[in-house]
Amino acid sequence: MTKFDAITVGRRVLSAEAEALGQLAAELDDTFTTAVELLFAAKGRIVLTGIGKSGHVARKIAATLASTGSVAMFVHATEASHGDLGMIGQDDVILALSKTGETRELADVIAYAVRFHIPLIAITAFPDSALGRAADIVLTIPDAPEAAEKLNVPTTSTTLQLALGDALAVALLERRGFKPQDFRVFHPGGKLGAMLKTVGDLMHGSGELPLVSATTPMKDALLVMTEKRWGIVGVIGSDGTLSGAITDGDLRRHIDGLMSHAAGEVMTAGPKKTVPPTMLASEALALMSDPPPAVTVLFVVEAGRPIGILHIHDLLRAGVM
Repeated sequence: MTKFDAITVGRRVLSAEAEALGQLAAELDDTFTTAVELLFAAKGRIVLTGIGKSGHVARKIAATLASTGSVAMFVHATEASHGDLGMIGQDDVILALSKTGETRELADVIAYAVRFHIPLIAITAFPDSALGRAADIVLTIPDAPEAAEKLNVPTTSTTLQLALGDALAVALLERRGFKPQDFRVFHPGGKLGAMLKTVGDLMHGSGELPLVSATTPMKDALLVMTEKRWGIVGVIGSDGTLSGAITDGDLRRHIDGLMSHAAGEVMTAGPKKTVPPTMLASEALALMSDPPPAVTVLFVVEAGRPIGILHIHDLLRAGVM
């Protein structure tokens, strides 16, 4: 009896699925572009449907589409036959998944699409199947062997369906110019939500800004620096723009006769590291960490004027790090 080796099995499965994915990528053609354009132009929703493992994949694709700016939903094909067909409108596009294309539970969805002229896109391995013949567009996946030897358990086929759904979702988001700021709207929670927060979401407002004018005596500038407790004080010009900043390093460099100076004489002119309120918090963190020099606090500016301040602790509390 051959000794069972889990690693060998795992590698065989992964290699088989990787090979099938490579074949799918190589065979992708203009039909894919046509499908993307149809989905992009849809006035209504993208309705995903399927049965069994294909249904689970369809539900996941619907979730991915919805989180990347497409109005998408999943309708179970069996439930569709018992009233849920009414959820599908004539402005929608149906995306149906079935490896064989002969899943009988899809018959009512197919008939409904044909009757009401609702565009139907099929993801199947058999374009000559009932689903393939009825569809307006057929996205064909390779009829590759399933990864489970001697069993026809959906493995490779569902991986191909899932990957093709991801390809559609990413193509659509790039087609519509979807940006990280847009993505944040659909992901406000968790680590991803934190990374997609903006500086404006986390910054401290104008009431907490440590600011002085260039002519402010250093005695008074130190009082502001101590009161605000940011370890920095910004120096603004007569027009309200940020002209410089004073940090602990500037104080040490001017320790001799410090109190005889004005803030403008001690400051480092034109702080190199300032951020707009629209910058992603993750980008602000990268700017803080990028030497030279690494910093723990940033002034938030608009049109050169300081409107807020951001400390690295604010990023820690928000879960950005």
